[in-house]
Amino acid sequence: MTNIEQPEAPAASIPQPALPTEITGSQAVLEALIAEGTDTIFGIPGGAILPIYDTLYDYREQLTHILVRHEQAAAHAAQGYARVSGRVGVVFATSGPGATNILTGVADALMDSTPLVCITGQVYAHLLGTDAFQETDVVNISASISKWNYLITDASEIPVILAKAFYIARTGRPGPVLIDITKNAQLQKFKYAGYKQVTDIRSYKPRPVVKPEALEAAAALINNASRPMILWGQGVILGNAEEEFRAFVEKTGIPAAWTLLGAGAIPTDHPLNVGMLGMHGNYAPNVLTNECDVLIAIGMRFDDRVTGRLDKYARQAKVIHLDIDRAEIGKNVKTEVAVCGNCKETIPMLTNLVAKRNHQKWAAMFRALYGEELEQVISPELSPSTGGITMGEVIHQLNLLTGGEAIVVTDVGQNQMVTCRYMKLNNTRSSVTSGGLGTMGFALPAAIGAKFGAPHREVVVVAGDGGFQMTLQELGTIMQTRLNLKIIILNNHFLGMVRQWQELFSDSRYSFVDIESPDFVALAASYQIGGRRVAQREDLQAALAEMLSHNGAFLLEIMVIKENNVFPMIPQGASISEIRLR
Repeated sequence: MTNIEQPEAPAASIPQPALPTEITGSQAVLEALIAEGTDTIFGIPGGAILPIYDTLYDYREQLTHILVRHEQAAAHAAQGYARVSGRVGVVFATSGPGATNILTGVADALMDSTPLVCITGQVYAHLLGTDAFQETDVVNISASISKWNYLITDASEIPVILAKAFYIARTGRPGPVLIDITKNAQLQKFKYAGYKQVTDIRSYKPRPVVKPEALEAAAALINNASRPMILWGQGVILGNAEEEFRAFVEKTGIPAAWTLLGAGAIPTDHPLNVGMLGMHGNYAPNVLTNECDVLIAIGMRFDDRVTGRLDKYARQAKVIHLDIDRAEIGKNVKTEVAVCGNCKETIPMLTNLVAKRNHQKWAAMFRALYGEELEQVISPELSPSTGGITMGEVIHQLNLLTGGEAIVVTDVGQNQMVTCRYMKLNNTRSSVTSGGLGTMGFALPAAIGAKFGAPHREVVVVAGDGGFQMTLQELGTIMQTRLNLKIIILNNHFLGMVRQWQELFSDSRYSFVDIESPDFVALAASYQIGGRRVAQREDLQAALAEMLSHNGAFLLEIMVIKENNVFPMIPQGASISEIRLR
């Protein structure tokens, strides 16, 4: 008898937990999340979303739910998670105030192109429009601040609508999607045929067709330029095109500057990285934007904080704009050549067409202006020898201890501008901040999400005393999750950025900007979080080292100079050439 090798038993013969032929809408929601690779949800339960939370009890081994203390924090935490992981953040909230509380985070996510899927509970379908308890028309309210939204009233819609939601949130220019589900749809049973990810929607075209002639025109301008300059934004990071971008920069030898959200796409100390653009950006890239002959914008949107006065912005330059969102090209700045597409695709195509060059004389101009900024602004800020502690020296000492390897999550205001200016970043997806909306209170919840999105990396919060008090209740979330998060509060007893504007532009009429704070260290202790306060320069480095080495969450309050300003600064309504060093 011939010895014939027996085939392995088919996979179907291995016992598998079978889905029921009928499931509830709530089960369909959670099955969709699992199929999309979701592992973490941020939210708070409530009456209108109670069926989903009841079902979540049976999915605890597959899905981690983080109970935040306020729904706005759920949205910001999901943003932080998405920004560092590259995945879609997921939020649960109930109807009425639960749904409206997440909307600041939804608006923030739209402005900063962060992919979220927010699932809100809604009252029973037959109660819609009756002003029922905790009924709010969240779909209409959120229409202008979300990439897409939809109201589900029948459970059978859930699989296809959630598949669309994830597809829309993560493709093209990413953004937040809100799905409102009535309570009856969560409870209703329907015949479930499985979940299928969406890869195409007829009316939605997130992948622009790249035009070869546009690339050729762009390459011709670049190859003939004598003073070219690159401005890059978060689009490089969202497109996962960091390696392609670095290859383009190094082949062309062109000085490159970054927007607030573009930080980290190439390392801070890369020789062609000439610093941050914008109102509090570096001196050289702002001034020389108005002297370059070709301006290459990649994955950025020319917002007002970067351009200053549009009628005086880069009038001498031919502008090449690479972006996935056609609506951004030519919206604010006249574009000579438009290259619409994902920069993961367009950058290497352009790299193949450009000549290898260096621009030594042009680069020397950046170095000369940097020298002026170093002498007048940077050195006094990072290495003061007298007076109180500066915000800049805190970040300088933090850089020395972390070596540029930490994820730094900033709040909004002076603390944000100083941190983003001076923090050292070796890796992409290491800077998380609120850019377009500028949401105070963003940092603490966003850092919670960032730590869940990158659990093996050090995550450091930098906040001001004002912004921190807007979401400090999330210390409770840190306590309950035992999260190893490091928190720095730069306390100057002011709403610092507003105070700076009042000093410079309102004759120091300090109108309602001085703010009293609780004992932050004692507050942290009440949440079982370690803490320390520092007011003297000689204690700063040791305190930062203690924070970083502490086993568990730690809050470090640093008393900084009360009336210190962030420079350089482009006054609002001024040209970028009018940037002030002092």
